[in-house]
Amino acid sequence: MDELKKVVPGELYNPALPEIAALRIKAQAKCLELNQTHPGLTTERELLLRGLVGSCGENFTFDSPFFCDYGVNIHLGENFYANYNLVILDCAEVRFGDNVKLGPNVGIYTAGHPIGPIKRKEGLEFALPVKIGHNVWIGGGVSVLPGVTIGDNAVIGAGSTVTRDVPPNVIAGGVPCRVIRKITEEDEKTLLFTKR
Repeated sequence: MDELKKVVPGELYNPALPEIAALRIKAQAKCLELNQTHPGLTTERELLLRGLVGSCGENFTFDSPFFCDYGVNIHLGENFYANYNLVILDCAEVRFGDNVKLGPNVGIYTAGHPIGPIKRKEGLEFALPVKIGHNVWIGGGVSVLPGVTIGDNAVIGAGSTVTRDVPPNVIAGGVPCRVIRKITEEDEKTLLFTKR
């Protein structure tokens, strides 16, 4: 874990170093065990997840399968929910606020690679932290890229690719993800959830 702590956000490093590769294998083994544990064995699953992530609140739910690079860089707030097939490449820190909900097939990526092919051939990568605020809902099939912050109460539409920060209290969506509109008091009152 000490080698992973030496990774400086935005600077190139070698993920193939034996110490770092060993941490990935350890996390992959924990994910495998979690993903093969019966969903009804809630206590066992909770213990496995607590042994995988860096920190978490009292209440959280992961619907398997779940995959991550290291686990130790993932920090969950209270009442976290992840639907099926969450992937978190946590080469840098990924922080979730309280009451975050993730749809199926969400990918959160802190890792990136050089644009130039010569450096990229060397196998180097960089990592930038991702921060997701309180009360955020991320729809199915969303990709969140390195360095992004999503503000409190935001909703990210299904299928979006989030390449830039999203302010609080908005609905955002698309490829690339852009603010669609602010969340209003009317949104708290509506009971119509059909396409508008």
